[in-house]
Amino acid sequence: MVGDRRLGLVIITGQVGPERVTLRWTDIRVLALRAEEIGFDTVWAPDELLWRPAGRPQFGVWDVVSMLGALAAVTSRVEIGSWVISALHRNPGITAKVAETIDEISGGRFIFGLGAGHAWPGQAQAFGLPEDHIYARFEEALEIIVPLLRGGRADFTGEWHSAHDLDQVPRGPRPGRIPIMLAGHGEKGMRHAAELADIWSCYSEERSDLAELGPRIAALERACAVVGRDPRSIGRSAGIDVAPGGVGDAPGIPKGAITGGTSEIVDRLAELYDAGYTRLECTLYPAGPATLEAMAPVVEAMGG
Repeated sequence: MVGDRRLGLVIITGQVGPERVTLRWTDIRVLALRAEEIGFDTVWAPDELLWRPAGRPQFGVWDVVSMLGALAAVTSRVEIGSWVISALHRNPGITAKVAETIDEISGGRFIFGLGAGHAWPGQAQAFGLPEDHIYARFEEALEIIVPLLRGGRADFTGEWHSAHDLDQVPRGPRPGRIPIMLAGHGEKGMRHAAELADIWSCYSEERSDLAELGPRIAALERACAVVGRDPRSIGRSAGIDVAPGGVGDAPGIPKGAITGGTSEIVDRLAELYDAGYTRLECTLYPAGPATLEAMAPVVEAMGG
């Protein structure tokens, strides 16, 4: 909800940590239900397939569509979000149907996060997916996905994607009103979010603080001005790394993560909210139930 300060948990639904430990569905279910009990507003599942980072062991992630449906079915209050579905991986008409279906399963709790996707680091090639014209493909996908979700129909022929007299049926509990969250760091991505999205999304690349994330709010506001949109009418989401109780530069903690005790983390989150973010999506390190429990007093202090 625009204007609210919402706090989300990103569950890495696959292999985690330097040892590439596989989180089983039973583990993921426990984390999601506990996050709901603690008071997180949203539980997010990422859309990745297989990462092959240079010089490090590869790691895989469970299919996001299956996981979102399962998370929607076992929870009752918390929002369920895709963080973010890759337009590169899927047919756009089917992607819109996925969003409608998950909203049906969740009873109207789904946030549809969507991004262009990426070929790096090798997962597109491994699966036989295209690696060229990624953003142009995304722009065509939007010509199908947004009309289907908002108006219930799409008819479009492009170079890479098409939909022919396609109706969005059946409809879920919120026809035309599923929140669309578009991810984008660059000028084009922000412009598309300003034109089409309920929420704009970004994530920290080096530092989960205002030094990196602050200037992006100003860039989004410029994009809103270009398309004639009131910047107060769009939600602003930032993906951040948090290591409760941890210290910077510790093994397994990303550079620039938010670390420290409850008060230190609350202060850092408050800075981002005060700068204009309406939603913060936390990836916790190290992954697991103990780290989630360490966030419980943070969520309580933030009003969860």
